[in-house]
Amino acid sequence: MANGQWYPADWPDRIRALADGDLVPVEPRRAATVMLLKDTASGTVVHMLRRRASMAFAGGAYAYPGGGVDPRDDEHQIHWAGPTRAWWAARLGVDETAARAIVCAAVRETYEEAGVLLAGPTPESVVGDTTGADWEADRAALVARELSFAGFLERRGLVLRSDLLGVWTRWITPEFESRRYDTWFFVAALPEGQRTRNASTEADRTVWIRPQDAAEGYDKGELLMMPPTIATLRQIAGYGSAADALAAAPGRDLTPVLAQARLVDGQIVLSWPGHDEFTKHIPTGGASR
Repeated sequence: MANGQWYPADWPDRIRALADGDLVPVEPRRAATVMLLKDTASGTVVHMLRRRASMAFAGGAYAYPGGGVDPRDDEHQIHWAGPTRAWWAARLGVDETAARAIVCAAVRETYEEAGVLLAGPTPESVVGDTTGADWEADRAALVARELSFAGFLERRGLVLRSDLLGVWTRWITPEFESRRYDTWFFVAALPEGQRTRNASTEADRTVWIRPQDAAEGYDKGELLMMPPTIATLRQIAGYGSAADALAAAPGRDLTPVLAQARLVDGQIVLSWPGHDEFTKHIPTGGASR
């Protein structure tokens, strides 16, 4: 039975164009996504959303809340708690300005798409319920880019809690894809008193699901996912609690995963280093298996 690996129909043509020198790779945009976890009686579950089928990129696929870095995410006036910007820069493999922007994007996108805010009035606290009308107005203004994340935190007197995040892995969209992202995947636990909701205009469904159940759905072809999503689900399924996953994050290898395409015996072989299950053999005629 075919699994649920998302695979755009135009990839074979784009791979051949890249190999022939007819395609110039798009510069990847920095992005962040968050695997939001919570512990239940039946085990740890992760929050996932299903992208609307009408979406040009990964329509119908299950993913985590996340998105691209807003140029304003590197504003200096953000109040910050947790590891320093220098620590994050070393961990993420970027300069301090980029590190601040990536961490801010992770927190901002989680609030924009799931209604969960990793920030509090002090460096040791986290806000509670964020579902009121005034919170929703601010969230909508963030989505519309009418309000910067720094301005939002400043207005409410909040401190970004970078210590509530653990960076897990990094994937870069293949060079032949028309929409490219250099994405850092983070883990975080759902703060006490907060709850998720489908706040994203890009999603038609959200679920809390055990990673092993989501992976089983993918293996059966019932849940569509991109390689990074199913790869991270398999990785976090081995941890007994959200705290265990967060504790493991500092030891994770952040070497970027970038798909490779090569011509072998008349076939295009598409592979992701370290992830053999995603390898595809594409006949030069264009069909795939």
